[in-house]
Amino acid sequence: MVKFLPGNVFSGTALILSIVLCSCGGYHRNQSHAQVPLASIREGAVLAKTWCGSCHMVPDPSLLDSRSWEKGVLPAMGPRLGIFYYGMERYPNSLRDTNVSRNFYPSQPLVNPVQWQHILDYYTATSPDSLPGQSRPRPLDTTGLTLFTTAAPSLHYDMPVTTMVQVDSARRGVTFFDMHYRNLFHLGPSLQQDDSIHDGGSIVDIEPQDTGWIACNIGVLTPNNGKSGRLQRIRLNAKKEWELDTLSILDHLARPVQAVAADLNGDGRMDYIVCEFGNLTGALSWLENKGDGGYERHVLRAVPGAIRVYINDYNHDGLPDIWALFAQGDEGIYLFTNRGKGQFSGQAVLRFPPSYGSSSFELVDFNRDGYPDILYTCGDNADFSQVMKPYHGVYIYENDGHNQFTQRYFYPIDGCYKAIARDFDGDGVIDIATIAFFADFNHQPEEGFVYLKGLGGYDYQPYSLVAAEQGRWLTMDVGDVDRDGRPDIVLGNFSYFAPVTRRGVDFKKGPPVMVLFNRGKW
Repeated sequence: MVKFLPGNVFSGTALILSIVLCSCGGYHRNQSHAQVPLASIREGAVLAKTWCGSCHMVPDPSLLDSRSWEKGVLPAMGPRLGIFYYGMERYPNSLRDTNVSRNFYPSQPLVNPVQWQHILDYYTATSPDSLPGQSRPRPLDTTGLTLFTTAAPSLHYDMPVTTMVQVDSARRGVTFFDMHYRNLFHLGPSLQQDDSIHDGGSIVDIEPQDTGWIACNIGVLTPNNGKSGRLQRIRLNAKKEWELDTLSILDHLARPVQAVAADLNGDGRMDYIVCEFGNLTGALSWLENKGDGGYERHVLRAVPGAIRVYINDYNHDGLPDIWALFAQGDEGIYLFTNRGKGQFSGQAVLRFPPSYGSSSFELVDFNRDGYPDILYTCGDNADFSQVMKPYHGVYIYENDGHNQFTQRYFYPIDGCYKAIARDFDGDGVIDIATIAFFADFNHQPEEGFVYLKGLGGYDYQPYSLVAAEQGRWLTMDVGDVDRDGRPDIVLGNFSYFAPVTRRGVDFKKGPPVMVLFNRGKW
């Protein structure tokens, strides 16, 4: 039913790397590892398929430079095979972390030292010394985007750390959370602050409901294996001000990043799908509402990296199905078909190599054939290979009507973190707004925000806004902030550890949020 696609790394970029497998059955070796025996490389390729492929999609050596393999990725992967020391090097692991079971790592090495050296040789000797640069189908226009005007709130403070933004259609305006001050703020349509509430931890997502909101609190934002996350209720009191419930809906969650409400088992009670991104461990699960204030947790997929879900009855049987994006190693988009009575069957729709750094997806019918296509971004660059990657960016995968997806578009954006598709200019063609948290701010800071104007037929003209270079945008939402009937864009500035750009912009001095008001003539 579902076709597996590797992501077509270089499709659309016209990149040909000289280090890939030759048609004659041999391998080209990079200069720094020219003396590595060919027999070791070949054996390493076989072992990589066996052992790397047991946890995630087998990555091709060409996806990273040799130093990233040697000094970053492979030492981090060694403990997964029970290898904690090799030669004179101690590999990183979390055995001292009490939040990870000691059974997480093998008690004995799964490969012997000779086999591990073969794997090292395969990846370090056949990978490039450096990755090629971007190959763009169209140049980025930094002056021609007149559709939006930018505005920032009067609320301003040093070092904003915005972890979520949302256009608030119920109260009008914008909601955002700042991790540094631990405050959830509400801005009115004119971007003036009119409400706030203090909360520990870090709220990264809120789900509107009839009686208020469900807040997804990640707990500790930085990577960890603890379970300090929780789901909380926020209500409006008699004065129409926020109140945070003292009791959580559910706590002891592993870094939850999204919670979506739906009646999944047809009992008339609202359940929740929760993305526990975690770190080394995590899960996608659903919480069954038992009707007495309690919830029973059902795990759909017990792996870390669940980052985004959508509810969509794709087979039109009246039951809500779940589409989910997983990052963090075993990356891909999975479809969980609702079989009724709380039972689901899961299938991979798309899979991606672990170096992709999957960051977001949407279901969008680009070709208007009645079937959801996939808008996907990759660009998380905070792990073990912090180099610019030519395959980071925006992808469109077209649905053939049977949930088999084929890549139709790719636009490279370093460190791309999110994309939202809408018809922003009212011409009947879908456009795409994107942000890049890990953009190359020293050389291409304009990639922090890119607007792809749809020209029809999977053809897009890319634009940027110099005014949008005032923040390092971690999060984005789209909605009608000023209720003029046109979709606006809201960006959230996360300025921790942010560099000063080549134009001298210090993100720590930037606004916590920026609104791009749509001034199109509809």
